Amino acid sequence: WHEGREVIVTLHGANHGSNRYALIHTGGRDGDANNWLIHLMKPARDQAPRTARADARRRVTPSPKTDPSHSLPAPMLASPGVETELAHTEDWAFEMKWDGIRAIAEVKDGAVRIASRNGIDLTATYPEVQELASSVNADVIVDGEIVALNRAGRPEFGVLQKRMNLSKPGEVERARASVPVHFMVFDVLELGGERLTARPYRERREILERTVRPGGAIQLPPVFEGDISAAMETSRELGLEGVLAKRRDSKYSPGRRVRSWLKLKHQRTQEVVIGGWRPGSGSRANRVGSLLMGIPTGDALVYVGRVGSGFSERELDALAPRLRKLERKTSPFAALPPADAADAHFVTPTLVGEVEFSEWTPTQKLRHPSWRGWRPDKSPADVQREAP
Repeated sequence: WHEGREVIVTLHGANHGSNRYALIHTGGRDGDANNWLIHLMKPARDQAPRTARADARRRVTPSPKTDPSHSLPAPMLASPGVETELAHTEDWAFEMKWDGIRAIAEVKDGAVRIASRNGIDLTATYPEVQELASSVNADVIVDGEIVALNRAGRPEFGVLQKRMNLSKPGEVERARASVPVHFMVFDVLELGGERLTARPYRERREILERTVRPGGAIQLPPVFEGDISAAMETSRELGLEGVLAKRRDSKYSPGRRVRSWLKLKHQRTQEVVIGGWRPGSGSRANRVGSLLMGIPTGDALVYVGRVGSGFSERELDALAPRLRKLERKTSPFAALPPADAADAHFVTPTLVGEVEFSEWTPTQKLRHPSWRGWRPDKSPADVQREAP
């Protein structure tokens, strides 16, 4: 039990042994006091327990037609950080990092509209977020993250991939049946027509907790009470991606990457721009063997290596058709090692993906990269080197 916001319990069963669960209180200040989000914690030993999904699938009434004539604000972006930057705990608020995709959502006259970080309309792709209309009593614009839970009840970016790039109602409903999503709301930018971005985080958070009533697909994760070391340890135990540290006095700067918000991750990840591919061999003959990755630096696309692991069979089957549409004769990279260029097929560098890796090599390549998935919510201009 932690500050009335978190309970950890152990359930004992004959078939699957003991499992530890964390129940995180998500009720707002004036919301339902009995609203909790459940997560299966990482087991002490390597095991793969099976659990029911955290929330049952709920049907919602489609939103009335929204007004696309005005764009939603771009989200404020966090910078990579380290724990030593957060010594003065009283200046910072800590939130869990959810391993999904950022989304700005607007409720206006009962209609809900959702946009990705790079302005793509996601309203038809994630109908669960329509529940936001019944969670508020006023027009509002909020910032949050769309997540999908794996079989252990933890957010997992790879699971969310199954919901991305869908817009046809039939496709969305079929995918939604097996992969429902949640919208984790963590900031409010506008309420009742009043812009709140100039107000400090602490005030926006209070307004958010009074405004959004969490439940179903709409969740309001609590701010962690404690220091950054405890926050990181809790995040690790819950099997989450990491922690977001936000200065309590920080204003909201749409579209800007700032040092008043810092992201700390347990694993090293990097967004990359795909500039080509190499054919596979053996079991991957006649398929894509690896993708050539780059990071924009100035006007150049700097080559950072190739990735061939981490793909599902479904992803491998879809790679070639997707890449053929972007084929070009010349390399988009500023420089490319002859060994990688010899049998390479080049593409126009418009696709963004994400990889996990162990470290940067002395030659500034990603060591042991593993594919995490496509990032249709981001454009090449958004990609930058995440860590030294």
